[in-house]
Amino acid sequence: MLNLPTQYLRDRAIQFLEQTPLQRLEILQQLGIARYNFLTQMHLNEANIICIIRFLNNPTQLKFPNLSGADLSGLNLDAVNFIRGNLSDANLQGSSLVNADLLFANFTRANLRHADLTGATLNETLWLDARVDECQLGIGTGLSHQQRKDLQLRGARFNTSADDN
Repeated sequence: MLNLPTQYLRDRAIQFLEQTPLQRLEILQQLGIARYNFLTQMHLNEANIICIIRFLNNPTQLKFPNLSGADLSGLNLDAVNFIRGNLSDANLQGSSLVNADLLFANFTRANLRHADLTGATLNETLWLDARVDECQLGIGTGLSHQQRKDLQLRGARFNTSADDN
């Protein structure tokens, strides 16, 4: 059994995820973390309960989003700010991150299959064992030449690129 503080945080996270997007946004505003409005779209499942616990545990100490293991599949995350975000083991399959700010983001073991990162800023990102089949990326995204080639070999697609597979 979970200890009382942990069980309390878990219950709060579940209650948060059971709310409508508008109700979630109001909660985020009360906590002073409305800049993380993508949390209003998250699905209610075990991966996201754990993620929300991290956000609710100490909302005044959030600087960079820790989304390790989160399920963000199928969400519209266009223009989101995930600078220095930990997205390791996150499920971003089919998500739209068009024009997202992903500087220094960690995509280690993340699932980015069929995601759209067109126009995203990807300088200094980590892609170790990330699944990128049919992930859409654009030209001038901040990737090194080697990263670009590696991602293409693993199935990523670079639109407007003459050397797509």
